[in-house]
Amino acid sequence: MTLVGFKSFPLPLAQLALDAVLKCGQSFRWSTIAFPLSGDKELEDSSPSEQVEYRLCLRDRVVCLRQSFDTLYYRSIFPDPQPTSITLPIREAETLKWLKDYFQLDVDLISLYREWGMKDKVFAKFRDRFEGIRILRQDPWENLISFICSSNNNISRITKMVQNLCIHYSSPLISIKHPFLPSETLTYHPFPTPSVLSRSGVALHLRSLGFGYRAEFIQRTAKMLVDAHGIGCSDPSSPQEDPELWLQGLRGLSTADAREELLKFVGVGRKVADCILLMSLDKKEVIPVDTHVYQIAVKHYGMKGSYGGKTNMTPKLYEDINSRFLSIWGDYAGWAHSVLFTADLKFFSNYGSAISSTEKSPAATLHNKKNSPTSQSGSPVISPSARRKKRLHRQVDLVEPEFPTTPKSCKETTEHMNLVDRVKKRRRNV
Repeated sequence: MTLVGFKSFPLPLAQLALDAVLKCGQSFRWSTIAFPLSGDKELEDSSPSEQVEYRLCLRDRVVCLRQSFDTLYYRSIFPDPQPTSITLPIREAETLKWLKDYFQLDVDLISLYREWGMKDKVFAKFRDRFEGIRILRQDPWENLISFICSSNNNISRITKMVQNLCIHYSSPLISIKHPFLPSETLTYHPFPTPSVLSRSGVALHLRSLGFGYRAEFIQRTAKMLVDAHGIGCSDPSSPQEDPELWLQGLRGLSTADAREELLKFVGVGRKVADCILLMSLDKKEVIPVDTHVYQIAVKHYGMKGSYGGKTNMTPKLYEDINSRFLSIWGDYAGWAHSVLFTADLKFFSNYGSAISSTEKSPAATLHNKKNSPTSQSGSPVISPSARRKKRLHRQVDLVEPEFPTTPKSCKETTEHMNLVDRVKKRRRNV
């Protein structure tokens, strides 16, 4: 199909599943906008790329994505003055280049899954259900501050903190019409710069916004960077400040040296440093070890410890877990771990499993109140209409969203199966 205003390129779901990758605790700024359910049968029969949109605000544009089972759709929305007919193709080419870099599309994820599945029987159990999960290559500055916010926190609360940073410390870049409700407008803010977050008074204000002790960590880390590298930009071709460029330069250091630099910042311990190394500094072998990863190691890989209980994460235990997984998964161990990490998250407990459960019993339906998720309103998930089922051989349905990152009128919904479920059913019906 063709979406007006969008460009596209072939990309199977097995290479990138946006509904998982953008919600598994890597990035906290993507907003997911789903079409509000209206009982419209025509809408129910529309393709997933018509029903949900993901958006991220960069410094100079908003990137919008939609996805079907075999295609990624993208477009850029720019603030005024708008690009000319001559410069627009250049700007669009920049967006495509950014997408390929951000999602690291040069890495063949299907081959990696196959390799990990052959080496590891545990991974093989999850590979089909959690396909398309890859590591993002994020901006190191944003990644650093986001994971300082992650200390003793959960994904939903981290998301709210990061959004508050943007709203309160970054001027709005652009206001855009809601993709599905034209009468509504959504405003987008880029991520704030180090010079802004380093100012006196930031920590006090962040505390008033609910950041707690992380408020001081954010302000002091930003100030350390500004004091060491200045507040300007020595490269006139770059929209980034010198502290941000310095952080990007850590990609060229060894894992050990880059980690040493990160550990100098306030609020950055070993686990936070490893998250930054993996998700923005190209250290693909690094495995950030937290409670989820420890429990995975104990439950599935024979590590000594108490499954479900509290554990003192000593440096030796941390290293032992890293070494164990690295010996199994190899150079891309950090990527492999993200699949099992996602599978261990409570939010993904039913991810990719709805189809198999309905096939076990003809009487089972998606609106089973006991075993199925509910919508945000508390009503049970609705099973597909008969008309939609007839069209599943041609299309997949709406992804299952997670965070209410948009205004109330366009809150994400869980009224439909996620995209992975639909693809699997489509394959079975072919």
